[in-house]
Amino acid sequence: MDRNPSPPPPSRDEDGDEAAGGDCIGSTVYSKHWLFGVLSGLIQIVNPENPKSSSDDEEQQTELDEEMENEICRVWDMSMDEDVALFLQEFNAPDIFMGVLAKSKCPRLREICVGILGNMACFQEICVSISSDKNLGQVLLHCLYDSDPPTLLETSRLLLTCLSQTEVASVWVERIREQPAIYDSICFIMSSSTNVDLLVKVGEVVDKLFDLDEKLMLEWVRNGAVQPLDQPQEDSEEQPVFRIVPCVLEAAKQVRSENPEGLDVYMHILQLLTTVDDGIQAIVQCPDTGKDTWNLLFDLVCHEFCQSDDPPIILQEQKTVLASVFSVLSAIYASQSEQEYLKIGKGKYDFIDLPLIDSLIRVLQNLEHCQKKPENSAESNTEETKKSDLTQDDFHLKILKDISCEFLSNIFQVLTKETVAQGLKEGQLSKQKCSCAFANLLPFYSPVVADFLKILQEVDEALAGNLEESFPSLKVQT
Repeated sequence: MDRNPSPPPPSRDEDGDEAAGGDCIGSTVYSKHWLFGVLSGLIQIVNPENPKSSSDDEEQQTELDEEMENEICRVWDMSMDEDVALFLQEFNAPDIFMGVLAKSKCPRLREICVGILGNMACFQEICVSISSDKNLGQVLLHCLYDSDPPTLLETSRLLLTCLSQTEVASVWVERIREQPAIYDSICFIMSSSTNVDLLVKVGEVVDKLFDLDEKLMLEWVRNGAVQPLDQPQEDSEEQPVFRIVPCVLEAAKQVRSENPEGLDVYMHILQLLTTVDDGIQAIVQCPDTGKDTWNLLFDLVCHEFCQSDDPPIILQEQKTVLASVFSVLSAIYASQSEQEYLKIGKGKYDFIDLPLIDSLIRVLQNLEHCQKKPENSAESNTEETKKSDLTQDDFHLKILKDISCEFLSNIFQVLTKETVAQGLKEGQLSKQKCSCAFANLLPFYSPVVADFLKILQEVDEALAGNLEESFPSLKVQT
């Protein structure tokens, strides 16, 4: 059976004129009469006229009649049409669905009802109406405590739709803030679910929440503070404390191979966390969390993204996730520089500098290729196209370049003579790569480049001289 079968044809029981016009919903061919029948059936499910025995009733509530499932699935499909959605709103269908969600124990029925509300919320007028109903809002948020993955997925989709509507986003943020248990539920999903679709959608909700409200993000970071050492271990086991960073990392690992867009979402969550000091501390203050974060991101940039055998254009697909990853790595790197005791178990920086330099310079090289404009393209000369380019790809590429340059400059500042010598030997600091690095770092990071050049002169005077010739502005400083 299809999950969402095709919508029903107009009712054949009505007169021809009524079926062709009066019985139709808006400009569609869907039948009002048929829809009334389905909604009435829903009401009967949650408020039966002749209740059965408690055991029979419980069994009925967890199972959905096949015919009713087919019909309500058709409504789900139909609700993507604005005329149908508005008609459902006019008929007070959200109240019916709220009753189902409050009373029904049938996972499939709950999933479908939330799914229909999710479709209806795609239309602004209805989204505002749904969001203004406090009781419905509480019932929907309570669905986040559900154990049924499809229901959780539809609830997350509905929530993301509402959070994306400027008029009502703050209403939902405040409701979520008022229910601290939502934090535990979302963290539990991220840390334990293997349903990639659910993880991606929950990640999008968290990403949107953090982007909308820094205060909520800080509250969630602090919710995960490590328990006091004097707290009894048995209490800890009874009520596990979820920390946001490990949960995000676990979800990122789960979606990594199956959903690149989902990985992008979770990397952006980590990036948002690094915009506040408490978020950075949440990553680095626990050695295991810091190490896990560093290892995952280090592996992504050194062994997965923008590899030497990838075409330069691959950067267009990876630009946003790379910007997030480099931003987080840079924040961790800077934090480790300030706090020697938090070195994430990696020993000296020398062990990790060269692969990072190689990855950063390769990204900068590919950026140069991506930012080249076709010389003979008629489109590239129009003002409209230029504006469009600047607000889309070029904007994200510029962000990636800025983040990469800042991170590279931070690494250059701590390079030792031994590391530079090893980089020359292994090829990470060849003349071509140094030239690319200098071209991107100058003039904003001139002091950093000048200090690096002094170290390079001690290791390879000829190469240093060649680079000085290529970049005359450095001669004055050195």
